[in-house]
Amino acid sequence: MDKLKRRDFLSKVVAASAVTALPVSSFANILIPQKRKLGVALVGLGYYSTDLLAPALQLTRHCELRGIVTGSPSKIPVWQEKYGIKDQNIYSYDTMDEFANNDAIDVIYVVLPNSMHAEYAIKAANAGKHVWCEKPMARTVAECQSIIDACKKNKRYLSIGYRMQHEPNTQTLIKWSKTKPYGNIQNLTAEAGFYNGSTNHWKLQKAMGGGAMYDMGVYSLNAARYVTGEEPIAVTASISTTRPEIYSEVDETTTFKLEFPSGAIANCKTSFGANLNELKVNCAEGWYGLFPFQAYNGIMGSTSDGKKLNTPIENEQARQMDDDSLAILNKSAVIVPGEEGLKDIRVVEAVYQSAREGRRIEIE
Repeated sequence: MDKLKRRDFLSKVVAASAVTALPVSSFANILIPQKRKLGVALVGLGYYSTDLLAPALQLTRHCELRGIVTGSPSKIPVWQEKYGIKDQNIYSYDTMDEFANNDAIDVIYVVLPNSMHAEYAIKAANAGKHVWCEKPMARTVAECQSIIDACKKNKRYLSIGYRMQHEPNTQTLIKWSKTKPYGNIQNLTAEAGFYNGSTNHWKLQKAMGGGAMYDMGVYSLNAARYVTGEEPIAVTASISTTRPEIYSEVDETTTFKLEFPSGAIANCKTSFGANLNELKVNCAEGWYGLFPFQAYNGIMGSTSDGKKLNTPIENEQARQMDDDSLAILNKSAVIVPGEEGLKDIRVVEAVYQSAREGRRIEIE
């Protein structure tokens, strides 16, 4: 063996010996790249963040809770003790711009009253962070578009928190909108609501973007759109209340009929005065549905020929946030982009116009 080859051979033996001398964990770190988790900051620490999103972030594989934004200093030590959030990852609403200097935070999840979505989603995008925004996306089409524009300008991902579109049984119905295993859809029923006994809440205030249609009605509306795979062309709606002393500013119950290009009709209802939770699709050759179709767990359904739709899922919010994280990490499309949220609000605006004017409204 000549000197040059011998030197190369010895250098490889030494390198191999050094690697095998390392502990197993170190060896694994050398050979297997560690997957990076995205850091998430929750904006607004109300019920949904506290009881659902934060616990779900303990189950996620591709993202983790690292930061919070709150206007209540008393909440900070509680969250730090429970989730180990570092001081440098805690912000107030007035200091959100400083996220731009924090590389630990990749995503800002806006979980605020509806009237505040646009302002703080835009702040998040301008700070250079990806944006997750709870549903409904905003109060108006103009506000929705402003969020989309801010994310595009800053080249950040935007996803709307329609968790049901990440749920496996719901995804089956979305797939059937294309494959039509029971023939063309003729009509469907989509109802979502619950009895809200609160008499003092932002959801009862018009200025905050309250009302049943914004809160629960978008479940019915979004379902009608994803099971048909079409955009509605007209709506006829009415609003009623059994508690006018409470529902003086916003709708307690809204009923609306959507017309689709194929001729399919969606009969929808939403309410803060009754428990409603059904999605049933009637087709030319049978029917299928989910009962319930929107809930934090237990989504299941059936079909006219006896099939069961009961694929389990550990946690809907965790699945949603992992799906959205993978889209960012893999540079792929998100399941529910901002444009999807805007399309719903365009119809919501038409629903309110129809109820206000007492007539059928065509939707552009």
